[in-house]
Amino acid sequence: MQAPAGALEESIRNAVGNGFRLADDPLPPVGGSGQVNGQDRRLFGKLMPAADAARLDAEADGLAAIAATGTIRTPAVIVRGEAGGVAWLVLEWLDLHPIADDAAAGRAAEALAAMHRIEGDRFGWHRDNFIGATPQANPESDNWSRFFALQRLRPQLERAAANGHRGELQKDGQRVVERLPALFLDQRPRPSLLHGDLWHGNIGALADGTPVIFDPACYHGDREADIAMSELFGGLPYAFYAGYRRQLPLSTDYETRKQLYNFYHILNHLNLFGRGYLSQACRMASQLRQALGR
Repeated sequence: MQAPAGALEESIRNAVGNGFRLADDPLPPVGGSGQVNGQDRRLFGKLMPAADAARLDAEADGLAAIAATGTIRTPAVIVRGEAGGVAWLVLEWLDLHPIADDAAAGRAAEALAAMHRIEGDRFGWHRDNFIGATPQANPESDNWSRFFALQRLRPQLERAAANGHRGELQKDGQRVVERLPALFLDQRPRPSLLHGDLWHGNIGALADGTPVIFDPACYHGDREADIAMSELFGGLPYAFYAGYRRQLPLSTDYETRKQLYNFYHILNHLNLFGRGYLSQACRMASQLRQALGR
């Protein structure tokens, strides 16, 4: 399946002005992302089969929600279009670099903390969305521990069981779901605006050090869930975490809740990518069960 170049060009032209013309460069493949080059400007595009268009709608919604806070930069949404069985999301092109030096890390921490100060009335979100390719339900709730147990962990455990991952993972995982409120007896998280999928690959910086986040899976939840995710796959520089703690200190038992929040993401990776994540998921479930008492 190929992207309908004419329809894509027209949708961009309608969004940015009649002068836009696609260059002769190849477009990203359907199911992929990359440069969408005009003759005089560069854009970024994600293309998917139309059956997956809801993922692009959810991403555009999240980017717009973050941008509306004015706290941290995101790529601007240019257009969401669809034709010929192909859906696309076209974004502003930004030349991004990893968060590598202390100055950029400090600015990123300050901006993320500012975003986390933006709160909703309840936990959840005004729509369901996706964590990667996995549907993520967001019915609003006044109870954070119940929301995380029923809308985050339980669906992932059910998917894992359907994928054949049963045994100790399910036994320990279900125990975690049942006992999860015990991790919040002395903690009352606020419904902060979250990026939702904040590993280090979804944050970068412009040449002048301006932090940028992208590929969100937004909802209102405990801000420590974003910080936990940022540590999961290699993490960000120490200056980022030190800077964030100066803005918004973490709870004294953050390390235990970090394990809980990242259990969700490891379960998601298990369900998306297979058995390579099984031992880590089982280990985390066992450790959490022990932390919660047998």
